[in-house]
Amino acid sequence: MSLVVRGLRAGYGGIPVLHGVDLEVGEGEVVALLGRNGAGKTTLIKALMGMVRIFAGQVVYRGQDLTHLPPFRRAVLGLGYVPDDRRIFPELTVRENLLVAHRPGAWDLERVYQTLPRLREIQDRRGGLLSGGEQQMLTIARTLLTNPKILLLDEPTEGLAPLIVEEIARLVLALKAEGMPILLAEQNLRFTGKVADRAYVLETGEVRLTGPMGELLHREEVAALLSL
Repeated sequence: MSLVVRGLRAGYGGIPVLHGVDLEVGEGEVVALLGRNGAGKTTLIKALMGMVRIFAGQVVYRGQDLTHLPPFRRAVLGLGYVPDDRRIFPELTVRENLLVAHRPGAWDLERVYQTLPRLREIQDRRGGLLSGGEQQMLTIARTLLTNPKILLLDEPTEGLAPLIVEEIARLVLALKAEGMPILLAEQNLRFTGKVADRAYVLETGEVRLTGPMGELLHREEVAALLSL
C-alpha cells in the first residue's frame, strides 16, 4: 500500500474531529472520501499533510511513519496537496505561480502546458484575474510541478462548471493510468463515480461505509449520508 492510516484521531485545538479513521490507498489507485460538509473530509486531508493536530493513530506512507513529521517533510517525501481554497498568488502571473513550485522531476512547465493547454494561453495573466476553473487548474498544475508521488485533492470540483469538471476528471484518469495514487475528498458522486476505484464515506468524523465505488454508487445509504 502507498498510504495506510490506522485509528486516526485528529482535530483543532483540543477538540477531535476525526474519531478512529482507518484508510488505505494502493499504488495507482484513486480513492474517494465522500461526505457532506462538516463530515471531516478536509480535516482528514490536512491531518495527512500534518496541518492539524493528531491526537492518536498512525499515518504510514510507503512504509515510513509520517505521524509526527511536519508538513514540509511530508511534501519532500512525495505528498502533493491540492487545497480546497486554492491558495494561488494573486499578484503573480500563471507562469510565475507555476515556476515558484517547481522541483526537478518528470513534470516540468512544458508538460503542464501540454496537459492543460489553457494554462499556456493565460500564462501571462495574474492569478487574481482567473476564473474559478482556471484557478483550480492552476492549483492542480502547481502541485504536479512539485513532482509528488501521491496526490491529495480536497474538493477539486466544488463550484466549477461541468466542462471544467470533465477536464479535471480526464486529468485524474490520466494520472491514474501513469500509476499515481490519488486520494480525493468530494461530494460530487457523478465525478467520483467516473474516476474512483474505492471510496470511504465519512459522517461526523467516522467512516460509515467503504467499498468499491461502483457498488457504493447504488447504495441508498450513500445518497442519504451525502444528503442527495
